[in-house]
Order: sequence, then structure tokens, then C-alpha cells
Amino acid sequence: MNSSIKTPAANQPISRRSFLDYLLGGGLLALVVGIVYPVLRFVMPPELPEAVQSSVVAAKVGDLKPNSGRIFRFGKGPGILILTDSSEYRAFGATCTHLSCTVQYRADLKEIWCACHNGYYDLNGKNISGPPPRPLPRYNVAVRGDNIVVTKS
Repeated sequence: MNSSIKTPAANQPISRRSFLDYLLGGGLLALVVGIVYPVLRFVMPPELPEAVQSSVVAAKVGDLKPNSGRIFRFGKGPGILILTDSSEYRAFGATCTHLSCTVQYRADLKEIWCACHNGYYDLNGKNISGPPPRPLPRYNVAVRGDNIVVTKS
């Protein structure tokens, strides 16, 4: 009686030692996958869906002086609220459309500025110089009592 196992493809016998090598190799591979997979799941957590937030209180009336701006939190990202010289509130998404840096208001130039690559937006959110390819998203602003409420269009 032959004590070796035959492979179906080549019809050649596999020695017991080779069979045990394959078995141990497969077990080691399963062990490595069993260790690495949970570590990768921990390091790269799943993306959680963002809570849909369509309006937020960005500031209180009187918090901003004319020709000034303030960054506020809107959902996952930042927003920017600006009070112009003519006492008009304007709000935009504060993430630059070039490389997602946070923009800021420059009172000396009366423009919105991205410090990462020197990009500029006017007070309507339109990109006017530098590398930003698109305008900033504009939000609606309403004063309700003492609160300045910003809503997505």
C-alpha cells in the first residue's frame, strides 16, 4: 500500500513532509491574517455618516465688529461669518477649494484669504486670484433675536 497522497493535476505523489509543510504554511498564513486584519480595522476606522445639519447659530449679535470675520463650526467642516463695512452679514464654507485649507478674513484687504497657497476670494465668495479653482459655497444668514443663524442654501 502506498502511503503518499496523489495530486490530481500532475498525478504525482506528495510526500508526507511536503503535505505537512503546506499545512503549516497555511496555518501560519491564517495566523498572520488573523492578527493583521483586526489591527488594520482599528487603524482605519469606518467612515461614520455625518449628521445632516442644515442650520447653526454662528454668533451672537454684537460679537462681530464691522469689517471683521469669524470661523464657526458647521457640520464636519468650518464656516466663516463676515460682517461687512455696510453692516451686512455674509457666510461661506471656510474650506479652500484648492487643497481644503481653512480660509480667513483679511480686514486690511476686505477679502477672504487662504494662507496655504495665497489664494483670494472676494466678499461674494468668488475666487479672484491664486490657485483656487472654484468659488466658496455661500450660506444664507438670518438674524433671529440675538442669534445669527447660518443655513445651507
